[in-house]
Amino acid sequence: MDGKVLPPPSLPPVGPPPVQTNDVTVPVPPGENPRIPTGFTFFGQFIAHDLTFDAHSSFTQRHEPAATTNFRTPLLDLDSIYGAGPVASAHLYDKSSDKTKFLVDADALWDLPRNSQGVALISDPRGDQTVIAAQLFQVFLRFHNAVVDELGSSFATPAELFDAAQQLVRWHYQWLIVHEYLPLIVTQELVSDILDRRGGRRFYKWHDEPFMPVEFAEAAFRFGHSQLRPNYLLNGAFASPLFAAPTPADPRPVDLNGGKRDPRMIINWQIFFNLGANPPGFPFNSMLIDTLLPTSLLRLPFTGPDRPDNPASLARRTLLRHLTFGVPSGQSVARAMNLEPLDPSELVDLEPFGLAQSTPLWFYVLREAARRAQGQHLGPVGGRIVAEVIIGLLQADPRSYLVQNPQWRPVFGQQSGQFGIADLLRFAGAA
Repeated sequence: MDGKVLPPPSLPPVGPPPVQTNDVTVPVPPGENPRIPTGFTFFGQFIAHDLTFDAHSSFTQRHEPAATTNFRTPLLDLDSIYGAGPVASAHLYDKSSDKTKFLVDADALWDLPRNSQGVALISDPRGDQTVIAAQLFQVFLRFHNAVVDELGSSFATPAELFDAAQQLVRWHYQWLIVHEYLPLIVTQELVSDILDRRGGRRFYKWHDEPFMPVEFAEAAFRFGHSQLRPNYLLNGAFASPLFAAPTPADPRPVDLNGGKRDPRMIINWQIFFNLGANPPGFPFNSMLIDTLLPTSLLRLPFTGPDRPDNPASLARRTLLRHLTFGVPSGQSVARAMNLEPLDPSELVDLEPFGLAQSTPLWFYVLREAARRAQGQHLGPVGGRIVAEVIIGLLQADPRSYLVQNPQWRPVFGQQSGQFGIADLLRFAGAA
C-alpha cells in the first residue's frame, strides 16, 4: 500500500507536460552524466519494479494511496523474479534441478525463457518491457542459478538449497543497492548519514509496517526517465531507438520494445557498466538528471485497449498521477524537511502554468538535481526521499542483511567483502 509522508495540497491545474527543448539548467544540447553509467538507469527501473506494481489505478479518478493495491511486496526481496516460490510459481522453475533453479533457455541464455508464442515466462511482465530490461532480468535468473551451483549438494533437501541460495542472492542484491547504486544516485555522504545512528531516517517512519510513500513511488523515484538516452547501442553492431512509433509504412519498427527474441540484440554489458575493459568510443554514460526527456517517452507504445485513459506521454501520465494520488508539491516537501525550496526564478518556465511556487514534486526533483547537483545526482529533497525510503525498507525487512547480519559481507565478488554490478554480471556468466 502507498501512504503519504505529508498531506496533499490542492495543486493548481497542470499545464502541458514539462518536456522542454531549451532547458536552462543544463548546457544545450543536453550533456551526458559522466558519474553514472547508462546501465544503472535500467537497474533503477528493476528496483522500482521489485518494490511496486499498481495494475489498476486510473488516470481519471482520485485515489486514496493507502487503499491502492501493490502487487509487489514493499521490500527489496526480489519477489519480482521469485514470484510465489517453486511451489506456487512452479512454471518459473526448472524441474530437472528439483526446482532449485530458474528455468532458462539453454539455446538463448542471454534472453528470458519464453513459451511457444514468445511470451516471457517470468513473474512480472514488466521485466520484458524493453530488450534491455529483459536481458538485465535474465542476469538475475542466471545469478541465482550460479549461486545454486556454487553451493552444491551440501544441503539435505532441494528446499534447503533453494532457501540458502535465495537468501544469498537477495543479500548481494541489497548490498549492491546500498554500496554502489545509492552512492551514485544520492551521494555516499547522504547514504552514510542515514545509515549512521546519529543521523538516521528523519522523515520516513512507520508504526506497524512499512508503507510505500507516494512522494517516492509517484515522484522522486521516477527520476530515472530523465536518464534515458534517445538511442542505445547494444553491442558493436546493433543500435536502435528505445521506442519507435508504428506507421502505416512500418507497422513493426525495429526498436528496443520488449516481447521479442532477436540475436542481433544481444547486449554487450561493457557498453552499459564499468567492467574495467570498456570499449572506447561507445556511448557509456547515462544522461544528466534534469527536466529533459527523450522524445520517445512522449509516444509510449504501452497504451492498450484495456487502458483507454492512459496517455501516450509519460510526462503527462506522471503529472496526472500527481493529481489522482494527491502528491504534495516540491516546495511543501522541502519546507517540511527544513530545506530552502528552489527559488521561483529557478522555475520561471512554469510561471505561465501557475506552478513556479507550487511545483509538482516529480518536476521539482528533476529541476533540483539540475540546479543543485549539475544533473549528476539527486538534490537534497529528491535524494533524501529516495535514500530514506530504500534504506528504510531494508531496515524494515526482518530478512534483509541490514537486520539479520549487519556485519555480513558479500562472498561472490572478485575482491573479498566487496560486490558491485560488475561482479553480478561476471558471476552470472553474462560478462
